[in-house]
Amino acid sequence: QVQLVESGGGLVQAGGSLRLSCAASGRTFSLSSMGWFRRAPGKERNFVATISRSGDNTYYADSVKGRFTISRDNAKNTVYLQMNSLKPEDTAVYYCAARPVLMPLGTETRQYDAWGQGTQVTVSS
Repeated sequence: QVQLVESGGGLVQAGGSLRLSCAASGRTFSLSSMGWFRRAPGKERNFVATISRSGDNTYYADSVKGRFTISRDNAKNTVYLQMNSLKPEDTAVYYCAARPVLMPLGTETRQYDAWGQGTQVTVSS
């Protein structure tokens, strides 16, 4: 079983930046593709970005493409989400998630078997 702990959320003005981190433990981190999702108030949890085990491949939701960057450091068992040019509509609770061992990139919540507790990101206009 893997445990995931997110950090780095907060309040930022529109146009600003934040970097989220997700520290993993309990399972060999480098064997799992990772993802970031978010849940805005009153909405479902939606896909944001995903990264392969090695970090060579990434995929983004259209709404964040060109503004957000997912990366990972397998030596530190950590995945990151760099968020630039933030907009009020980016306000949400952000969750990191791990896919089962050796599975490829995933864009759907059902494809992930471990989740963090979430970190709040609020973007003011």
